[in-house]
Amino acid sequence: MIVSCDEMKALEEKAFATGVTADSLMEEAGLQIGQAVSQFFPIPGRCAVYFGKGHNGGDALVAARHLAKQGWKIELLPAFPKNTWSELTVEKYDRFRTATESDQNPAVKLYDRHDTRSFAVLDGLLGIGAHGPLREPVHGAAIQINKLRETDNAQVFAIDIPTGLDGDTGEASQDCVVADFTLAIGFAKRGLLADKAANFTGRLAVLPLEGLPAQQASPNVPDAVVAAGKSLRECLPRRKFDSHKGDYGRVGIVAGSVGTTGAAVMTAEAALRAGAGLITLFVTVDIYPVLAAACAPEIMVHPVESYREVLKTKLDVIAIGPGLGKRDAGDILQIIVESPLPMVVDADALNLVAADIALLGRCAGKRLLTPHPGEMARLFDTKNFTRREIAEKFTRQFPVTLLLKGSRTIIAEKGLPPSYNTTGSPGMATGGMGDTLTGVCAALIGQGLSCYDAARVGAWICGHAAEIAIYERSMSEESLAASDLPPAFGKAFKQLRGGCF
Repeated sequence: MIVSCDEMKALEEKAFATGVTADSLMEEAGLQIGQAVSQFFPIPGRCAVYFGKGHNGGDALVAARHLAKQGWKIELLPAFPKNTWSELTVEKYDRFRTATESDQNPAVKLYDRHDTRSFAVLDGLLGIGAHGPLREPVHGAAIQINKLRETDNAQVFAIDIPTGLDGDTGEASQDCVVADFTLAIGFAKRGLLADKAANFTGRLAVLPLEGLPAQQASPNVPDAVVAAGKSLRECLPRRKFDSHKGDYGRVGIVAGSVGTTGAAVMTAEAALRAGAGLITLFVTVDIYPVLAAACAPEIMVHPVESYREVLKTKLDVIAIGPGLGKRDAGDILQIIVESPLPMVVDADALNLVAADIALLGRCAGKRLLTPHPGEMARLFDTKNFTRREIAEKFTRQFPVTLLLKGSRTIIAEKGLPPSYNTTGSPGMATGGMGDTLTGVCAALIGQGLSCYDAARVGAWICGHAAEIAIYERSMSEESLAASDLPPAFGKAFKQLRGGCF
């Protein structure tokens, strides 16, 4: 569910009218903020807590109390004198002091660059009620947070919304806090999902509150949704004990050419690690020896004289396009149009479709298209439209599911709400990530998911696997490679089922 700031305030008032208290919501929010920080940084480190005088600051103080219990070293950095704080913020500050039994001296500097432990910053300065340019002393505090992020590698967690970002429009004030993670309390706010807000919002996590059930937000079908772990896990029911490989999809992959065999390997091995029952990689005879030697032994590499052989093979889903080049264009387009099977269409196959976009209206089966922005621009006029507008316009015109890649991947299909992905990292801006995503989506379709749900789950899994590789397996934004994702799929799937953020 995505709400405006006024809708969020109305939901809180509705909850208060039923007996829910601001104190209970604050305690629940603070607990989940602490859990979200610990999800990304399981080993306690240092945490500087910048907080304002309102309830956003109270949320930060509750989170600080829970982090301290886990072993985090906390420094509290209030932006205003205590005599200006709200009553609840004072109460949460005093409770933090009592619980930690320590005198938090602001002169103690936790951001020592020689300390190699994780360094987190909580931005609890302003909430959704703030508008307009930042004023002192909040402005100065926001500058400090951004400086710590740049010079001391601090990981910034914005509570509900980055300070200085408009919760409805996504407009950023001068010196708006740049967050690595935004922990949206209750529901995602519209401004967080604006294209222009992506570089300030960072990784988005939605922290649902029991006191604010989604049914209160709207009894109708939402106009857009946010794909999060707790909302996606119902797409992946547990496997039956007496199941077999045939139950989880025969995946056919058409990929690779001379010079781009790696794309075929990454697509096939991603499908393998995403649960496909049987995988057949169809390749031309000239590259068969290379791929037969390079692929995991579980993948059946099948040489073909013509890709049309795919149309006669018993399969459940097809992935087509990674690394194909322009050769055999006729065969590729024939498969896209004539196969009755669901199909993930990516990379070079998308470029071939762009030359005759009308064929999307003649396809015999369901199609999931996975373009990056450049490929999308070849398929459709994207000028002067937001990413959501592009996705909705395209899927109204063509009977396909669209996964529009980007810093906030959007999945759209006519008749269903556009879905925003929440996971990922700038480290994914490297070759092969799209091939990996194609393999995952194909594997999920083979296991019975619709194209829409496979795209939503697939984008989430790939993004979260990148996070696991970076925050738990010593990768960095610079060192991350597409081949680092499949080894993390296992944990990503487990955490999805566990309902993580």
